[in-house]
Amino acid sequence: MGCFNCFRRVSEDACVVKRLDFTYIAVAKAALTSEQLKQHQEKTNFIIKVPKGTRDLSPQQMVVREKILDKIISCFKRHGAKGLDTPAFELKEMLTEKYEDNFGLMYDLKDQGGELLSLRYDLTVPFARYLAMNKLKKMKRYQVGKVWRRESPAIVQGRYREFCQCDFDIAGEFDPMIPDAECLRIMCEILSGLQLGDFLIKVNDRRVVDGMFAVCGVPESKFRTVCSSMDKLDKMSWEDVRHEMVAKKGLAPEVADRIGNYVQYHGGISLVEELFKDPRLSQSQLALQGLEDLKLLFEYLRLFGIADKISLDLSLARGLDYYTGVIYEAVLLESPAQAGKETLSVGSVAAGGRYDSLVAQFDPKGHNVPCVGLSIGVERIFYLVEQKMKISGEKVRTTETQVFVATPQKNFLRERLKIIAELWDAGIKAEMLYKNNPKLLPQLHYCEKADIPLMVIIGEQEQNEGVIKLRSVASREEVTINRESLVAEIQKRLSES
Repeated sequence: MGCFNCFRRVSEDACVVKRLDFTYIAVAKAALTSEQLKQHQEKTNFIIKVPKGTRDLSPQQMVVREKILDKIISCFKRHGAKGLDTPAFELKEMLTEKYEDNFGLMYDLKDQGGELLSLRYDLTVPFARYLAMNKLKKMKRYQVGKVWRRESPAIVQGRYREFCQCDFDIAGEFDPMIPDAECLRIMCEILSGLQLGDFLIKVNDRRVVDGMFAVCGVPESKFRTVCSSMDKLDKMSWEDVRHEMVAKKGLAPEVADRIGNYVQYHGGISLVEELFKDPRLSQSQLALQGLEDLKLLFEYLRLFGIADKISLDLSLARGLDYYTGVIYEAVLLESPAQAGKETLSVGSVAAGGRYDSLVAQFDPKGHNVPCVGLSIGVERIFYLVEQKMKISGEKVRTTETQVFVATPQKNFLRERLKIIAELWDAGIKAEMLYKNNPKLLPQLHYCEKADIPLMVIIGEQEQNEGVIKLRSVASREEVTINRESLVAEIQKRLSES
């Protein structure tokens, strides 16, 4: 009886354990189902998109973009520049002090291995760091790369948070205004070559700006912050800029009004002469130094044949803190839109200036390397070129394929592979369908859709006779040539087209 009771207790305990196991499994399943449901809901709510202020570029857009970059880079090379590349991110401390009012627009990265990093804001500061780090005193360089700024994007104006810059800079001690004039000449060559429409390059000098601030009564401690406000005149009215200077920057209203009188001035060499005689501005030695250089600059621009494209504009400030001398900014006077239609406003399409003290900020001994350069706004130019192409209906080829190797019959894959390898060996751009036995009609349609100019056709008859058919896709004319003459005949036709 005792054994039976023991057995009964053990059985009852086992049943309890079993019930607990089932309960645990049920709870676990319910929890799992709940977690799966949550994941499903999150997946359902998930929207596939690119981050704000960025974009993908389609194959068609990449063709247009590469053509723009090719024209820009070829101009840089024509003027003797060497290529350079720098990291996409720099030490945060290297960047923050160089932008002051703009450092809040930088993208900071999380601490990685004890280093505080930020994505580069432009290509100029990394170039200055490169010069100081490598103890270089002279260099003429170009660089193409992406930069990142955490500001409100305006996609319809070509403004993004991630965008490409094309920079050209001349570093070294040279006679005044000769490198500066060449930078402006390069800017004119690029904008003319891209055929964006008529343009104007505004120039000024930071010494003239600082001198103007001084004689207008701006405290020296507010020069840079007031300059940052004035730099917004291409996006805001003077009334709004004046309000920012007074309400947010603490400038006296009468001081802001004096600045307002000057920012209306724009013109050529004659304006430079007038400003020498200005009763207020002539009291500033700093402003007079800037005007002397501007006078010399306009003389060189006349010799370069581009003086009619340049205008002295006292409203131009260039908000970045590292500029020390001549500054400039290119704007389009008209868009590629058809006459009578509303023009497109994208702001400046190129800009730059002189920064003589930036390299010294990176050098432990403070050694200075004067620099001047320019940056081409690729995204805005790209936007304008796209609009122009839409208006004209211009089509874009997304590949550069010159020859398509085809067959109308089965079991000719090996022969097609031999032919296409022979074409590739000769440097000819060639394609074929990745099928053992493709039908001829889809091959013809592919060639027509992709605008491939020539088609090589091999079949049983051609193989037996030792010949190849060469078809012009556009005219649909076919000729029969010897198999051995295939490469030579294709190269001849391509050279004539």
